Amino acid sequence: MDDESSYTSQRYRMVEDQIFGRDIRDPRILDALRSVPRHRFVPHRDRYMAYTDGPLPIGNNQTISQPYIVALMTEQLELKGDEVVLEVGTGSGYQAAILGLLARDVHTIERHAELAARAQGVLEEIGLANVHVHIGDGSTGLPAYAPYQAIIVTAAAPSVPQPLFDQLADGGRLVLPVGSLGGQVLERWVRCGDQFNHRVITAVAFVPLRGEYGWEEDW
Repeated sequence: MDDESSYTSQRYRMVEDQIFGRDIRDPRILDALRSVPRHRFVPHRDRYMAYTDGPLPIGNNQTISQPYIVALMTEQLELKGDEVVLEVGTGSGYQAAILGLLARDVHTIERHAELAARAQGVLEEIGLANVHVHIGDGSTGLPAYAPYQAIIVTAAAPSVPQPLFDQLADGGRLVLPVGSLGGQVLERWVRCGDQFNHRVITAVAFVPLRGEYGWEEDW
C-alpha cells in the first residue's frame, strides 16, 4: 500500500531542493508542484523514484520529465489563470496536471492511445476537470480550440512546427525543445502580430516529436 504521507513529504522536499533551490520562485508554480501527486503518474514499480531529480520511463519509449524541467517550462509560459493552453505530448499527464492548476483550460494531445487513456484516468481521479485529453498527431496542433495563449511541447522537434505558430494567439507564448535527436535547446517564442520574438533558455534532452511536422516514424 502506498504511504501518502511519505509521498507528501517527498513532494515538499522536491519543491524545496529541486525547484526553489534552482531559483524558480513563482508561488503559483511552487504550490502546484506541491499539490499534484507526481507518483500517481509514474508506473507503480517506479513510484519510489517519483520525486527524484530526473526523468522516468512511462512506457511506449516515453518519459515523465524531470521535475525541474516541468517547472522551468511552465515558468516560461507566464500563466496568470485565464489562459487556454495547448500541450503537445501528454505522456504521463503530469505536466498537464500542473498546467490545469494554473490555467483556465488545458487541451493536451498524445499520439499513443494507451498513454492518453492512462493519463486521462489519473487526471479524472485527482479531479482536474479542466484538462482535456485528445489522441492524434500533436505536431499539427489542435486547431479546433485555437487560438491558444500558451503552447508547450514536451518532445523535441527538428524545427518549430508551423501549425503551432499559426495557432498561437497574439501575445501568446510557445515553449519547446528544438534540435537534433542527440540534443536540443529549449526555446521560447512570443507572438507579436505577425512577428515572433525568440530566445534560447537552456540545453535539454527530450524524446523526439513524431508526426507530420516532427521526426518521421511509422505509426
